[in-house]
Amino acid sequence: MLDILVALIPAITWGSLVFLSEKLGGGPYSQVLGTTIGALLFSIVVYFFTTPEFTTLIFTIGFISGVFWSIGQMNQFRSIEYLGVSKTVPLSTGMQLVGTSLFGVLVFGEWDTGEKLTIGIIALVAIIIGAICNSYDKSANGGEGNGKSNFTKGLLILLLSTVGYVAYVVIIRWFEIDGWTAILPQSIGMVVGAFIMSLKHKPYNKYTWRNIFTGVWWSTGNLALLLSIPLVGVATSFSLSQTGIIISTLGGIFFLGEKKTKTQMVFVIIGSILIIVGGVMLGFTK
Repeated sequence: MLDILVALIPAITWGSLVFLSEKLGGGPYSQVLGTTIGALLFSIVVYFFTTPEFTTLIFTIGFISGVFWSIGQMNQFRSIEYLGVSKTVPLSTGMQLVGTSLFGVLVFGEWDTGEKLTIGIIALVAIIIGAICNSYDKSANGGEGNGKSNFTKGLLILLLSTVGYVAYVVIIRWFEIDGWTAILPQSIGMVVGAFIMSLKHKPYNKYTWRNIFTGVWWSTGNLALLLSIPLVGVATSFSLSQTGIIISTLGGIFFLGEKKTKTQMVFVIIGSILIIVGGVMLGFTK
């Protein structure tokens, strides 16, 4: 039970991450750069309490994982410009769940019994359908041309984001690096990746410094995820972490003022229930 509770911490921190960053303000480049600086500060503090032993391989893989994360996060923030928070996060979640679960089950041999596989598949289907319900928008599916164009642009950016996010999780699991050891080189890779991608966009402003708090908040969830992977596996830990999209979806609607019709609100409620049910079911695949 404690393993599952640890795996749920990222749902709270990451579920509110995009909403929090939008409230703090700034464009995607200053938001990500600030977030990575905060993550680096957090990891330095953690290092002095844990003092893990680094090898060249561990540091390199952790660094590469962090670069992939910066690609994923930067493009998720970019997609918000086209889709909004309440639509971006559910769609991004569905894509990430498919990618990480395929790796977890097919490559790492998770869900190794018929019962686990059945429950896991049903849970993933419920979560993905829930994500689709949360992102429902009639205009984007066949209404105004500009709406369709923005939806397509946002979706393509999210595909790139998904590659980054999936690689960031899977590469750590592949080389069996634990969370305490990975967190410092990973955060260095995040800062370097964000710095390179933002060079042409002059992100150094007050919003960068505000979003340092976002980085500390994200790091709390990231450490919990890395620690939970060897306990419950990639597919289960990452899937549980993504149930936090309920927070970001509702936060975008009620606190960021993103408009929803009555029909869309019904879909949001149905989607949120499906995601919760799917998250609970994933706990039984442990």
